[in-house]
Order: sequence, then structure tokens, then C-alpha cells
Amino acid sequence: MAYLFIPNVSLRGFSACVPRTIEENKDYHGFLKDEADDIIAAIGVKQRRIAGKDICTSDLCYHAAEKLISELGWDKKDIDCLIMVTLTPDYILPATSSILQDRLGLKGEVFTLDISLGCTGWLYGLQVISSLLSHGNFKKGLLLVGDTSSKISSPEDKSVYPLFGDAGTATALEFDKTSSGFRFHTAADGSGYNSLIIPDGGYRNQVSPSSFEMVNIRPGITRNKLQMIIDGMNIFSFSISKAPESVYQLSKEFEINLQEVDYFVFHQANLFINERIRKKMTLPVEKVPYSIGNFGNTGPASIPLTIVAEIGHDLQHNRRNIIASGFGGGLSWGSVQFFTDRIVCSEIVEI
Repeated sequence: MAYLFIPNVSLRGFSACVPRTIEENKDYHGFLKDEADDIIAAIGVKQRRIAGKDICTSDLCYHAAEKLISELGWDKKDIDCLIMVTLTPDYILPATSSILQDRLGLKGEVFTLDISLGCTGWLYGLQVISSLLSHGNFKKGLLLVGDTSSKISSPEDKSVYPLFGDAGTATALEFDKTSSGFRFHTAADGSGYNSLIIPDGGYRNQVSPSSFEMVNIRPGITRNKLQMIIDGMNIFSFSISKAPESVYQLSKEFEINLQEVDYFVFHQANLFINERIRKKMTLPVEKVPYSIGNFGNTGPASIPLTIVAEIGHDLQHNRRNIIASGFGGGLSWGSVQFFTDRIVCSEIVEI
């Protein structure tokens, strides 16, 4: 198992940006009239934010970053590193992080890096950027995380499309010798890679005319090979097993008293999965915030978006002990424990 303690880094703030366009699941054309209410109740997604053709993940992260930098009062020339985590970059080449360095007006000497990862993306990105900052050579960093999953989901696939919303987030971190640091547990099992996959578009299966052919898999599910496929049963079994296991392993390794944790922020997969995890761990409702009802599954953005949307006000005024846990594509999973102390949590930006 991969455990890591990273000292000397403090989390200074969160921000999030979502598209203005709202899609209500009660209006989703793919549901039969007699099944819509039951499905919405099970997945817990009442509405989602959907990016138009002119909005990319980088646009959402850019606006989140500008808001956070402004509210922190940071001088942009003091930002030393920027990491972008997304499955929906602007281009295959170049890296989106480099584009955002220029767009945000950061100095040319800033360290930039793209990470291609889904539902565990914020967790893994946090591990990377805090490692960069912990030695003190870099003083301030931005972790930008998001996806526009609607662009890779078939509107004719009721097993996928009603779940996912679009969002971009920014997390600010700073070198701090007085910090209590971050404690991580991370893991991966690539044997389950095809449980959540877009088959074509990479270099294993390059784009061809057949990639665009819409295929009816079964009633209510039609998609092509450039759109997301989820093996629901495998993901369900994986999620309800690995998320609690990761939190327990983290607490055992670092002797964390789970009773003293103020919030457990899980990746917002769907309500059925998340409630199974919460009940399995016997966690009180008030300690497990959900944003999935209003935003859907926002992939790697779901943890920071949930923090901003659901507990941001509390974090601005109090010191809190938080465990966050991600699980999903890869397959990958992990957890992190950290403290916040009256941090900045910006109001959600809409574009």
C-alpha cells in the first residue's frame, strides 16, 4: 500500500466554477415516464450543469483560479507551480496547464504539469503539488481540477448521461513550516481499466470512421466508441469496497481517530453508492456532505466542488479536520486527511 505524509504545506483556499446552463433530470428524454422518479431518487441527481460548445474545462478552471487568487490577495508572480487534472483537456498537444499559465498571467518560470485522471484526480493532484511545495523551493501553488464530462457522454445513454455534470475547481496551497501537513493513502488496479473507459481516440484504438458509429447496446443505451462506457456493477462493487477500506487503512497507518474528523468528503459517484459507503462506515449524515443533487457527478472536481458548495461557509470561520476519499477510473482510489484553518472558500462562479 502507498502511504505518504507530506509536511510543511497548508491549504489556503478553494473555488469552483460551473456553466450557467442547467439540465433537470426530470426533463431527460431518455427516461420512460414510469421510471424517471425512481432513477432520480436512486442516483440522487436532480440537475446538472452543462457546458456549451464554446466552454472547455480550462475555461471553468481559469475563472475559478482568478476568483481564488483575487480573494486570497495573492500576487501572481509569487505562484511557482500549477497542476491541471482533467480527462477533457483543450488539446492532445499541448498541455492545458501551459495554456493556463499564460492565460492567468503567471510568470514564465512557473512549473506546469497535466495529469490525466478521473474521479481520484483531485486526490492524486493534491499529493503531487503538495510534494512539490513541501521542500520550500516552491512557495505557492495552484491545483486546477475539472472535467466537462457532458462532452464525452452520449445523450442517448441513460446509464451515463443523467449522472454527469461539468465543473472546474481551484485549490490554493502554500509552503508552511507550521502546517500539520497531509496524510495520504493511494492505490490502483489496472486490471479493471475497462470498467470505465472511452474505447477509441487514444493511440491503442485511434479514431476511425467506425469510432463515430452510434450503436444501440440495449433499450435506452446508444453510444459510439468516443463516448464513456461504465460497467455499473463492477464500479458499484469496487466503490463500496475500496472507499471504506482506504479510509480505514489511512486512519490505522497514521493513528487518526475517526471520531475526531469533522467531515468526510467522498467523490460524488451517485447517491446509491455514496449512501452505501456512509452507512457501511456508520458515519453520521451531518459529517458527509453531498453536492450531487445540484451538480451531478463532476468527476475529479467533485470533492473540491462539494467542499465549496456544502461546507465552504463553515471552513471560512473554523478550523476543521477533514478526510477526503476518491475512487473511480483506472481503477484507482485513495484518501487524504488534512486540516483547514479559516480558509478562503469563494462563492461558486457561473459562466
